[in-house]
Amino acid sequence: MAVTVETLEKLERKMTLTLPVNTIQSEVDSRLKRLARTVKMDGFRPGKVPMTVVTQRYGYSVHYEVMNDKVGEAFSMAANEAKLRVAGQPRISEKEGAPEGELTFDAIFEVYPEVKLGDLSGAEVEKVSAEVSDEAIDKTIDILRKQRRTFAQRAMDAAAQDGDRVTIDFEGKIDGETFAGGKAEAFQFLVGDGQMLKEFEDAVRGMKSGESKTFPLSFPADYHGKDVAGKQADFMVTVKKIEAANLPEVNEALAKSLGIADATVEGLRADIRKNLEREVKFRLLARNKNAAMDALLATAELDLPQAVVQAELERMVEGARADLKQRGIKDADKAPIPDDIFRPQAERRVRLGLVVAELTRANDLFPKPEQIKAHVEELASSYEKPEDVVRWYFSDEKRMSEVQSVVIENNVTDFVLGKAKVVEKAVSFDDLMGQQG
Repeated sequence: MAVTVETLEKLERKMTLTLPVNTIQSEVDSRLKRLARTVKMDGFRPGKVPMTVVTQRYGYSVHYEVMNDKVGEAFSMAANEAKLRVAGQPRISEKEGAPEGELTFDAIFEVYPEVKLGDLSGAEVEKVSAEVSDEAIDKTIDILRKQRRTFAQRAMDAAAQDGDRVTIDFEGKIDGETFAGGKAEAFQFLVGDGQMLKEFEDAVRGMKSGESKTFPLSFPADYHGKDVAGKQADFMVTVKKIEAANLPEVNEALAKSLGIADATVEGLRADIRKNLEREVKFRLLARNKNAAMDALLATAELDLPQAVVQAELERMVEGARADLKQRGIKDADKAPIPDDIFRPQAERRVRLGLVVAELTRANDLFPKPEQIKAHVEELASSYEKPEDVVRWYFSDEKRMSEVQSVVIENNVTDFVLGKAKVVEKAVSFDDLMGQQG
């Protein structure tokens, strides 16, 4: 088989493949004969269908199948002989005007780029740190208490205040007409919890059971309900019931209800601290890893194979459709999702994957067995039966592959931080967790 390879531009190549016609025909004849032994047709006993009939019925599909197989094999062999690292699938088309007795094909494809790793010593990387404060533990306890709060009806003459659960009837009108979603009966919400628009909460706050009130409300221009966004409505609200929240005391009973082994206040705080410190560790690792990867990308040079980017885009679009389907969106698998919205992310993923792979190879940053074991044990440590979770990870190749990828990324992060100029920065617990103070 004769092969020529031509560089088109950057990573794109064109390979010309030539195959003897008799090689194709010989394989077609062989497959049709095998097929004739088992094929079933009306009017013939199994294995007794004449070859002319088998050829007439199946000849085209078998010929198409053989062509695909043989050209694919020829391309793989030629790429291996030329030591080409092919990125994505080739686009193969038959050429006209081939010499008699031969078939000629053009295969256009991309190769993986040469990755030039830059000098990390001049790169600056911000490495953040954070501590779990007593205030963070207090806030977490408050959240746990709110999740377990109970409600008791207030006296009829008591006014609604922040933290109360109110039951109301309401009706909103725009230009005198009730709008979709603008009317409800026996609707409950917590005053001051941010569930309703501020103007709505301000109107209900201070009202008493049995009272009614009419008030104007302006919907924000970016309101999620597009039909009412930017418009002004008139609401009538009637308060049916007001209930005060009762938060459980911070005591041994609360610790016990939360399943804390050491059912004391000190045991509760220690357990919360342990969980928060674990979460802080993972958040810091993710943030610092991202900063290290940014520095690594900024110093590396490479061209992107568009076939790989396109494959990544398709995976991301399919992932978005699967997410919509999981949320119960009708016909999610047909949702028109333009892949351009994912392109920057897809290009970063591909670029980062190539750079990380090269850095890992060049500096032997492959995961060691003890690193993999330690990472799995850390992932399992927050579960009730860690040993079962460890077995669950080690029993599945896909899960272990994901673990190996994470360990490689951690090794790369440590390598970059060890070479670059690291700027240490302490951040608050709330900043790290993305919370407001």
